[in-house]
Amino acid sequence: MALTDKQLIAQLKGGERKPVYLLTGDDNHAIDVVSDYIEDNIVDAGLRDFDQTVVYGGDTTMGEVIDNAKRYPMMSPVHLVLVKEAQEIATKQWELLASYLKQPAEGSMLVLCYRHKKLDKRTAVYKAIDKVGIVFEATKPYDNKVPALIKEEVGAHGMLITDKAISMMIGSIGADMSKIANELSKLYPLVAKGGTIDERLVEQQVGISKDYNVFELQNAIGRRDPVMCNRIVNYFAANPKSAPLPPTLAALYTYILKLMMYLQLEDPSDEKGAAAVLGCNPYFVKEYAMAAKNYKLGKLASCIGYLYEADLRSKGVNSSGTVSDAEILRELVFKMIH
Repeated sequence: MALTDKQLIAQLKGGERKPVYLLTGDDNHAIDVVSDYIEDNIVDAGLRDFDQTVVYGGDTTMGEVIDNAKRYPMMSPVHLVLVKEAQEIATKQWELLASYLKQPAEGSMLVLCYRHKKLDKRTAVYKAIDKVGIVFEATKPYDNKVPALIKEEVGAHGMLITDKAISMMIGSIGADMSKIANELSKLYPLVAKGGTIDERLVEQQVGISKDYNVFELQNAIGRRDPVMCNRIVNYFAANPKSAPLPPTLAALYTYILKLMMYLQLEDPSDEKGAAAVLGCNPYFVKEYAMAAKNYKLGKLASCIGYLYEADLRSKGVNSSGTVSDAEILRELVFKMIH
């Protein structure tokens, strides 16, 4: 089974060291979590000028990286070489690393952050890293896992966060944990240990309206409330950065899928059971119960089609190219509630 970021960090805390670590994949947040831990904890702060080298792939070559890795520790038990954005090093140069790893330097720890994609497993260098070191493959989590990850992220800072605040952030930012973590970092200094990040704080500090956001749009669609839907869509049109179309479509797609799941539950009166199936807090089950009274499966299936069409139009397919995102969303919501 693949290592998680927590398992890898636990190994490092336990004193385990390998000559090379490859942090690769499309989950940039997980890569950053591990990379940040390594940068802040492997070499003592007072010794980093002597035994810690941090470089960026776009500013170096693999030859220079290997030269740094061959250095023996001066004052620390380990000499750390951390390469950020390692994917920017020319592909042909990676062959040099395979040669170095046949006999890596003792006391050296080379960490390569290969973001946005995965290093090809078929290459000699990947096989060499896997043989003598650790390959950490970070795969972007499914959207329905992100709320729990946000709670975990906030919990690690000794705080809580409300479900509505989570929905507001995902609806506006999307399910990108790197971006969400960046926004959360602005909120931590404003909340005492044991305190709660709520929708008011998110509205004030992140700039997301607590009344006009994707979460409230979902609820308005669920109620088939044309007045509220129009108010929210008009707010989005006037404030395009508040709810970019791609994450808005993704959130609505997830909402419709969960509503379809709710309609097919054997016992929808069991709120805890429904929450487990839907992957949400039991508090929000009542929103799905209310919406279920207004929709049948056939209409929801049509809504999926409308969302697919809107996504294509937003990308210029079946579109004149002159239709704005606001117009696409306005037409989509009209079709969904009528």
